[in-house]
Amino acid sequence: MEKDNIAVGLDIGTTKIVAMIGKKNEYGKLEILGIGKSKSLGVARGVVNNITQTIQSIQQAIVEAENNSGYKIKDVVVGIAGQHIRSIQHTDYISRNNPEEVIGEKDIQLLIDQVNKLAMLPGEEIIHVLPQEFKIDGQSEIKEPIGMYGGRLESSFHVVVGQASSIRNVGRCIQSSGIELSGLTLEPLASADAVLSQEEKEAGVALIDIGGGTTDLAIFKDGIIRHTAVIPFGGNVITDDIKEGCSIIEKQAELLKIKFGSAWPGENKDNEIVSIPGLRGREPKEISLKNLSKIIHARVVEIVEQVFAEIKAYGHEDPRKKLIAGIVLTGGGAQLKHIKQLVEYITGMDTRIGYPNEHLAGNSGEEISSPLYATAVGLVMNSIENSSQSAVRMEMVKEQPKIVYRTAPPVQRYEVEENYVERVETIDEPEEVVSQKVPKNESTETKIRRSFFDRYVDKIKEFLDNAE
Repeated sequence: MEKDNIAVGLDIGTTKIVAMIGKKNEYGKLEILGIGKSKSLGVARGVVNNITQTIQSIQQAIVEAENNSGYKIKDVVVGIAGQHIRSIQHTDYISRNNPEEVIGEKDIQLLIDQVNKLAMLPGEEIIHVLPQEFKIDGQSEIKEPIGMYGGRLESSFHVVVGQASSIRNVGRCIQSSGIELSGLTLEPLASADAVLSQEEKEAGVALIDIGGGTTDLAIFKDGIIRHTAVIPFGGNVITDDIKEGCSIIEKQAELLKIKFGSAWPGENKDNEIVSIPGLRGREPKEISLKNLSKIIHARVVEIVEQVFAEIKAYGHEDPRKKLIAGIVLTGGGAQLKHIKQLVEYITGMDTRIGYPNEHLAGNSGEEISSPLYATAVGLVMNSIENSSQSAVRMEMVKEQPKIVYRTAPPVQRYEVEENYVERVETIDEPEEVVSQKVPKNESTETKIRRSFFDRYVDKIKEFLDNAE
């Protein structure tokens, strides 16, 4: 009997950290086995600014997910985002020595290695190279070049760039939390996997993921990623505006936004008032819901206009680049009342709220199918693609002799004990599920995405090991 691939995704957000454990059921749907959530301390606008607090928050989410599922987490796929992320379009080519030989994976790898040598700003690194369309000897719009003949292989690439230090800090937090980093995924891409259909990606769609600290944008057309951007504003700035505008504390401002907030000021009448308890025996504060929605409306308009400027920069007004499927809103900010109507009003594009329930098994709880968990669901789906055994049952962990590799003393101290090495090998044997990492029938784009991220994760691990 085939062993289930238990996948784990870790979404390190500005307001919350979510650890999600899942597996594919017999119908190919995602079954969530456990979820852990903790308040995100030490992360601002998607970037780690306090290592100790972030480690504590990650550990809290991991322990909760383990207790809920009965599985012990070994490694995770992590989402990367933050205001340091930017993307560029780049076209590159290679001239092949023997045009009579068919194009193989090594030719594409050669082309990607060439893109990786692009000069970046100081402190920046290429973290994602996504091929768009290939061109062979002038023949354009080729999606799968492997097996074709040609002398000049050219491709347009979507290159995602970020601050190397920010990504290494995330790697350090995960390693210090006692788990391994098995993969990295750009958060807008993870959210897109969870809430968009292939038809929407073909027709042309803009995914807007409104998080706590940042708003992520991913544009797809003809099934290919065309543009990504991170806007350094999210739900937290709306809460801050309410806090300042109504002179209340942050906790009350967040509750007001969730329970009574609306992005459309015309909805509320002048006589609708909410009473907020005063601090330490002070008089209660009365807040007009009309004023509240005006504060929210002003900030949401600003965020949407910035995102729309990015959509215009992509060139959606060009008939060939038209986004027929319009806009899909997801993330915690998408739960704000009347935000769909406001986005439609500003952009003039069809809009829907994106829920990750399309890929989830029928027995999934209502909470998990909320837009709030779109990124976490996408990361679990990404982890399933890696075919790794990211978690094992607690009972199996208890049965094994207690050997912790990370804290074990150096091997040379155990040279005398020959059985020590043998015991380690026998424990590792049942977990050798990782051997076949790449499914057989994969597109070139998926292979490139996987091999590139595998190499990048190895680079981060090597950096962290050397730092110690």
